[in-house]
Amino acid sequence: MKPLRIATAQFENRSADKAFNLKRIEELTASASKRGAQAIAFHECSITGYTFARKLNRQQMLDISEPVPEGSSVKRLTEIAQKHDMLVLAGLFERGEGDRVYKSYVAVDKTGLIAKYHKLHPFINPHITPGDSYCVFEWKGWKCGILICYDNNIIENVRATKLLGADIIFMPHVTMCTPSSRPGAGFVDPKLWYNKEEDPTSLRMEFDGLKGRAWLMKWLPARAYDNAVYAIFSNPIGMDDDQLKNGCSMIIDPFGDVIAECRSMKDEFVIATLTPQKLEMAGGSRYIKARRPELYKDIIGKSHVSHQKVAWLKES
Repeated sequence: MKPLRIATAQFENRSADKAFNLKRIEELTASASKRGAQAIAFHECSITGYTFARKLNRQQMLDISEPVPEGSSVKRLTEIAQKHDMLVLAGLFERGEGDRVYKSYVAVDKTGLIAKYHKLHPFINPHITPGDSYCVFEWKGWKCGILICYDNNIIENVRATKLLGADIIFMPHVTMCTPSSRPGAGFVDPKLWYNKEEDPTSLRMEFDGLKGRAWLMKWLPARAYDNAVYAIFSNPIGMDDDQLKNGCSMIIDPFGDVIAECRSMKDEFVIATLTPQKLEMAGGSRYIKARRPELYKDIIGKSHVSHQKVAWLKES
């Protein structure tokens, strides 16, 4: 495998405004291409918007959704990928067979759709159908997986994706700055966003504290470290419907180190070079080889009561 230059982006999307969101995706992709990126990843539901969907009924969810890859959004995404000769990853609501609605994340390059994944643990809207399989695809000799937002909090999903061969896991999110049972969690006042030019310090303290980045750093690097993978985390910045999100899209290497991160309060991207040597050098590679599945296969695989119905407000 040869080194890859991967970009992860953040931007302030508009609810249900696919044209605007795709325009921002194109602009950021063009800029990343000029800086030598071979791929760029955007956040969960970056094409459609996300948080507004908690208010939609079934028909409204169907109206905002579209088939993949036949729908206009994936066609437009493919045009962007073709124009800049890049792998582009973005999310949307998909209208599937039998009018099922899925939370989908797609990867397209100049040849068209090369991967599609359905979120396993959706909760923003009760009319979304959970996915039922993992996704690992090959690109430029690297094995890539996808897990959306809350999927990454269930640690078995990350390990399973690694065991299926993933060297890179794309982890698109819309997260942080929402209430939770953990200490320090909560919304960030939108007034701070609109006053960020006059008082950036107060906003940065909220974004970097336990409502935001400090919580993320409790667990996200561990997913990369334990599994010896590159984690490509993407998250929106600014207002998503009536909720404020703090961005900090980042790339974490197999040692659990942040090697690139968006730190501004605006639309931007960062690029990191992924090298294959780290995959074997990292401790997680040894831990996986040392596994003894006979000790716990019946425990991990044991049937249990699913807690699939989670309130939309629950933090990922």
